[in-house]
Amino acid sequence: MTFKQKIHTHYLQLVQDRIDVFKDMIVALTEDSKNDAKGSAGDKHETALSMMHIEQEKLNAKLREVLTQKAVLDKIDSTTIAKTIILGSLVKANGIYLYLSAALPKISVEGINIIALSPQSPLGNKLMGNTIGFTFEINNTKYLIEEIQ
Repeated sequence: MTFKQKIHTHYLQLVQDRIDVFKDMIVALTEDSKNDAKGSAGDKHETALSMMHIEQEKLNAKLREVLTQKAVLDKIDSTTIAKTIILGSLVKANGIYLYLSAALPKISVEGINIIALSPQSPLGNKLMGNTIGFTFEINNTKYLIEEIQ
C-alpha cells in the first residue's frame, strides 16, 4: 500500500467512525424521546421533547456533513497519480503534505502530518491544476509545489 493509499484509507476510516458515532447518538436520542413520552406529562415534558428534537436536528445536520465528506472520499481513486493537481492528489508544498479531498482534521501517517483540504478552500483552489515547481502566495506566505502523488 502506498503512502497516499494509507492516507486515503485513514481518512475513510475516520469519516466512517464519525458517521457511526452520529448514527448511534441519533438512535439513542430517538430511544430517549420514546421512553420519555411514555412516562411524562406537562410543560417539562414538552420542553424536554423539544430540546431532544433540536439536538436530533443538529446531529442530523452533522451527519449529512460527514456523509458529504465520505461521498467526496469515495470518488477518489487513491492509486491515480496525475502530473497536475486534481481531487485526490497528495501535494508536498513547503515541506507540508496536503491531501486534496475534503476539509478534514489533520492526521499523522508514518510520523508525517497530513492536512486534508477541500479544492474549494483558498489554498486548495490555488493548487488545483498546477504542477511541480509552481509558486504562489496566500496570506503573505509563499508556497512552492515540491511533489505531487
